[in-house]
Amino acid sequence: MLKHWPPLNALRGFEAAARLGSFHQAAAELHLTQSAISQQIRSLENYLEQPLFFRSGRSVSLTDAGQDLYSTAQVMLQQLAVGIRRLDQYRKPNQLIVNTTPAFARHWLLPSLADFNRHYPETDVWLFTSFDPPDMGSETIDVAIRDDVSHQAECIFEVLYKDRLYPACHPRLREMPAQRRITLHGEREMSWEHWSVAGGEDVGQQSQGMNFSDPGLLLDAAADGLGIALVSQLLAERKRANGQLIPLGEQTVRGADWAWLIHRESENDPLTRQFCAWLRARLPGKMDEARGA
Repeated sequence: MLKHWPPLNALRGFEAAARLGSFHQAAAELHLTQSAISQQIRSLENYLEQPLFFRSGRSVSLTDAGQDLYSTAQVMLQQLAVGIRRLDQYRKPNQLIVNTTPAFARHWLLPSLADFNRHYPETDVWLFTSFDPPDMGSETIDVAIRDDVSHQAECIFEVLYKDRLYPACHPRLREMPAQRRITLHGEREMSWEHWSVAGGEDVGQQSQGMNFSDPGLLLDAAADGLGIALVSQLLAERKRANGQLIPLGEQTVRGADWAWLIHRESENDPLTRQFCAWLRARLPGKMDEARGA
């Protein structure tokens, strides 16, 4: 496709002249001579085989074809400028790229990042969330913290936290008759099928109700009082402390394993080591797997 493109410099000269309505002003803006701008416009018109400006003395105005091209060129050059400026983020020497799930980012990591920033104000964390595990070999990621990752080549894999699950709801639903409470359903370990298979007691859960593919939204829905849900002990930590969630009993069952992947190339990087040490200190102690079902 590139062989069909007109010269980029000519497009820049054309866009400036069209926007300013003057070859002279376009030349001043681009630090060129007016003759150079005129030559760029003529080369562009020759390339397109049609005039782009009406010329009358020193004043110029766009033809219909010129107006059409101006709309396209303006959008294209603006997007190109934004894209080039965005590349600056990849040159930051103090940037740490962390991948995680949207649920972990929203309910645990993001509320904790202020503490990290207090300890390491010079480190810029780039928080990259995704529903699917990243391919650490092809993506530029220093550390991935997730409950759905396994070993990958050229990476350090370590389980950091063995989660527990329990039924919970907003306090105002606790005294409501069980048959009147809506049941909120999640996926994988957050499903009531997992609770039952793991030996969880009947807390009035029903097969009908609302379904959520994102455990973070499931947790939000339960905390907002929409119904009862099976929640992650780790992710629900803050909402329980804030009084937005209470357990429906004392029993818990085994949940997912939260683990990290650290790319070998980042293993000895000071930023990675700082973040990992901070994360270890912030995560609660591993739960006693003998507790609950």
